[in-house]
Amino acid sequence: MLTIRKQMISLLCKQEMSARDLSQAMGIREKEVYTHLSHIERSVAAQKKKLMIIPSQCLDCGFVFKNRKRFTRPGRCPHCKSEHIQNPMYQIG
Repeated sequence: MLTIRKQMISLLCKQEMSARDLSQAMGIREKEVYTHLSHIERSVAAQKKKLMIIPSQCLDCGFVFKNRKRFTRPGRCPHCKSEHIQNPMYQIG
């Protein structure tokens, strides 16, 4: 039986997924997914792969959070202050 992180790695190698998608597929809380992602990033780097982050985007003004280093979803847009923000997506490539 594979560990949670190995299961997440295999899912992310197949397709891009959000933290919510991963939590539903794995049967764990979304908050747990974020803690595993930082470890997964280091694990796949040793295998010469990369955890790619498709950044969050404000759904009201279109601002893209491209320089964000954290895995979590931002609380609100720095430009229009909207809280209507698309979740970041993750994929291993």
